[in-house]
Amino acid sequence: MKVVIEPSWQQRLHDEFEKPYFPKLAEFVRQEYSTQRCYPPGKLIFNAFDQCPFDAVRVVILGQDPYHGEGQANGLAFSVSDGITKPPSLVNIFKEIQDDLGKPVPKSGNLERWAVQGVLLLNATLTVRAGQAGSHQGKGWEAFTDAAIKHVSDEKENVVFLLWGAYAQKKGAIIDSSKHLVLTSKHPSPMAAQWGGWFGNKHFSQTNEYLRSKGLGEIDW
Repeated sequence: MKVVIEPSWQQRLHDEFEKPYFPKLAEFVRQEYSTQRCYPPGKLIFNAFDQCPFDAVRVVILGQDPYHGEGQANGLAFSVSDGITKPPSLVNIFKEIQDDLGKPVPKSGNLERWAVQGVLLLNATLTVRAGQAGSHQGKGWEAFTDAAIKHVSDEKENVVFLLWGAYAQKKGAIIDSSKHLVLTSKHPSPMAAQWGGWFGNKHFSQTNEYLRSKGLGEIDW
C-alpha cells in the first residue's frame, strides 16, 4: 500500500509510516483489498486527510469504522457519496441539525461540504471488509489515527472535538481539553439514540458559538 496523503498531514504523520506497526498494517490492507471486497475504495482510504488539510482543521468528528455496505463508504466518517441512501446514524445527525439550527435535511448524505470547511471526519479504523463491521480493527489503524488526533490537540488551539458514543470518548482521552472544546453525547445510531442523549445535544449550535467566540468562522452545517 503506497501511502499518498495530503502534504501537510504527510509531514506530520511521516514518523508513523516508519514505525514497526505500519508496514504490517499496510501488508494486511494490501492483502485484504486483493482478496476480499473492502471499503472505501483504495484511493479514498485517506480521504478525511485529503479533504481537510491540517491547517484548515477547526472541528474533529470521530467515527469508528467505515460503512461496510455496497458503495457507502467514501473515506469520511458518517458520510456517504451522492446518490446513496443515508444510513440511520446520518439520518439522526441531520435530524439533530434540523432541530438545533432549523436547517432543512439535505438530499445528499455526502459530507465533503463539511470537510472543505475544516471538519476532519475521521474514523478510528480507515478500512473495513464488506459486510463485516469491525473486521479491520486491531491491525494498527487505531495507532495511526491516534497520532493524527494528538497532532491536532498538541499543535492547534480552539478546535472543537465532537465525541459521540463511548468508543469516540475513550479515543478522545488524548485531547487537551484545556485549550480545545470537547463535546460528548450518546452515539447517533438508532439503538443508542432511542435511549436518549443524542437528540437535543445541540452540538452543532454549540460548535458555532464557540468558534464565533474565538473569532473563527462558523461551520455551515
